[in-house]
Amino acid sequence: MSSTVVPKPSSALSGLDNLSISSLLSGDLEEDSEREDGDLADLEVNPYDGLPYSSRYYSLLEERKQLAVLSMKFSLLEHMESHSMIVLSADGGTGKSTQVPQWCVEYALSHEFSQGLVCCCQPYAAAACSLALRVADEMDLSLGLEVGYRVPHEDGCTPDTILRFVTDSLLLEEMMSDPLLRQYSVLVIDEAQERTVATDVLLGLLRDVCRQRSDLRVVVLTAPAVAQTFTGFLGENVPHLSIPSETKTLEILYREPPTARSLTTASCQMILDLHRRGGGGDILVFLPSVQEINECCVVLEKECVALSAHLGSLRVISLHTGSGASSQQVYDSESAEDKHQDKEAAGLEVSGAPSLRRRVILTDVLGEASFSLNNIRYVIDSGVHLKTIYSPQIRADSHIQRPISKQQADTRAERVNSKLPGVCFRLYSQSFYEEGMSECRCPAVTEANLSHLVLLLKRLDIADMGQCKFLDRPAPEALMQALEDLDYLAALDDDGNLSEVGIIMSELPLEPLLAKALIASCEFDCVSELLTIAAMLTAPPCFLPPPANKEEAAATHRHPLLHPEGDHMTLINVYNAYVQHNEDEIWCRTNFLNVSALRLAVVIRAELLEVMQRIELPVSPPAFGCQDNSTNIKRALISGFFLKVAHDVDGLGNYLLLTHHHVAHLHAFSSYLCRCPRPNLPNWVLYHDFTISHDNCICVVSEIHPQMLVELAPQYYLGNLPPSEGRDLLMELRQSLFPPEDQENTNSLEKSHEAEAHDQYSTEMCVIH
Repeated sequence: MSSTVVPKPSSALSGLDNLSISSLLSGDLEEDSEREDGDLADLEVNPYDGLPYSSRYYSLLEERKQLAVLSMKFSLLEHMESHSMIVLSADGGTGKSTQVPQWCVEYALSHEFSQGLVCCCQPYAAAACSLALRVADEMDLSLGLEVGYRVPHEDGCTPDTILRFVTDSLLLEEMMSDPLLRQYSVLVIDEAQERTVATDVLLGLLRDVCRQRSDLRVVVLTAPAVAQTFTGFLGENVPHLSIPSETKTLEILYREPPTARSLTTASCQMILDLHRRGGGGDILVFLPSVQEINECCVVLEKECVALSAHLGSLRVISLHTGSGASSQQVYDSESAEDKHQDKEAAGLEVSGAPSLRRRVILTDVLGEASFSLNNIRYVIDSGVHLKTIYSPQIRADSHIQRPISKQQADTRAERVNSKLPGVCFRLYSQSFYEEGMSECRCPAVTEANLSHLVLLLKRLDIADMGQCKFLDRPAPEALMQALEDLDYLAALDDDGNLSEVGIIMSELPLEPLLAKALIASCEFDCVSELLTIAAMLTAPPCFLPPPANKEEAAATHRHPLLHPEGDHMTLINVYNAYVQHNEDEIWCRTNFLNVSALRLAVVIRAELLEVMQRIELPVSPPAFGCQDNSTNIKRALISGFFLKVAHDVDGLGNYLLLTHHHVAHLHAFSSYLCRCPRPNLPNWVLYHDFTISHDNCICVVSEIHPQMLVELAPQYYLGNLPPSEGRDLLMELRQSLFPPEDQENTNSLEKSHEAEAHDQYSTEMCVIH
């Protein structure tokens, strides 16, 4: 085993460094000039690249020696020699996320990487990228060479990469082509307590993989509160290593929950009150969602203007699950503030205004465990988070603000990391903490749409869902609905295994309905247009809400982009215009468009095109603009989204969804509502998404003709629709379109198919129970 890396940790950082990539590169040059002249033979050599260690390596090594996780290093390495799976639990800030992957690389090096590389999976893409940067810096290696990251739509790895940081969802997808993950010798499953769908399924699958691969090592990193859950699930012989919790100087103060004031207002007021009191230390604020984070940013930016100069300024930074570069801004600002304080401590003159004196970091669940930040003296915990819960009965998501768990509340309080006495302000009562919160967070697998997961597991030849072990079983009705939807999409054969269509669908990194529509576009010669629609629907929404005083300007600028035939065509217009304007940011801002979403759409479209060419699907040339092309686009969309169709019940824009009796209306950004003069609202529409919220709207909507639905949707699906005026109309159309003899044959096929499906689902229910 190499004697060069003896990781011993830094008291504050367990995740990210405070340097950007550019500063790392420039720092290397400065370090080279600062090194003393001497015999190179006397310098310690990095075993991973053969170069002498830089002075920065030794500087970081001194910080790492202070990390609490260091005490577990040799115990962990010893257990890895004799155990396939190990659980290591520790609080946030102990250094486990940065140090354990490095120790695993040492373990792999001791075997000369003969058994494979090292992979560390994370639940969030931002954490994977930032940890790769930090660990590369600590190992004195190049990011993108020996240490890399792979997240959705971005691959920062090369054939020379020995340590990969990836998202758990991508590692799960890797198992489709490499079920035993032969390229890896060690897998680190970090932040397992987040209980994402991908992490839970990975743990279930890796139990069996370890039985087939005696050389594979799996290290599960989690919070102490749930460690026993994982050890019990993985097996009696799985060792559990734990790091004792450190005693912190921390005061927890409860506040009555906001009533008249919103959480945003209450949080902003508390931030400003803390800042006006003076004293050092940064503020970490946990808010329910990105919406509240953005609202809080706007309020604080306005209030900062009126702050007294002697208090210093506030640096407001958002760090959330949808953020990209903002996570790096946290550490860039941390580095700048450290330098500022170092100069003041040394008695040096600091030029300019006293900026960066206090950081205010606004975050959501991402800030609970994925990052450890220096100088956090105050934590403000709203006590709620935004949950997306899928209802299989109505095939819709609900966005609900729910209380966090006690485990999450305790984790948030532990984010305090300052030499000064820390305080956690909880915007809820102590009785609510004790009686109104569950012990641990609810696993995502019990609340998510499982169609994509079932498709993946079927691809892994796990035909019987009852044989896939879960820490917490998904609801039987959720599995049955997922199987039913895949059956409607022709992704399953009569035996319940993947059909040829299902295999192709599993190759496409899209939700099943969108994957089926893209496959159907090959038949209707509109592949180019469906690639654009798929990319735009996969990326975040492209339209930004304009400020109240600029709504008229936004409508004027967007009008040429709105397509009379619906939102799907409008998305093509927006994408084509963005490309024609050479992806110009100024043009995006002028038209109130999300430039980062459009950039991502370009990347996603290229990825989808590459996949289609790899699996040799025909790609038709673009023909957008002619009527036949528009009709074909709608046919392709109906082939995948016939499950998401609604009709106007009163002529006033109240749409009844065919699969259940919920009524919704069009989203405010729909082209049917934004065009001037506003056209008549369509009677029948196909929609991409329906969300149960305060306004119950259907998003990304295009007009269709019911005749198309009858022709393209499976007949046994139409027969299973709940009674409604729309279903009666479809049945009448069906009788008029099909001759009586054909109708009789169709009915017999439907009954046969439904009987087979019923037997399959009944068997499935028995297996699940």
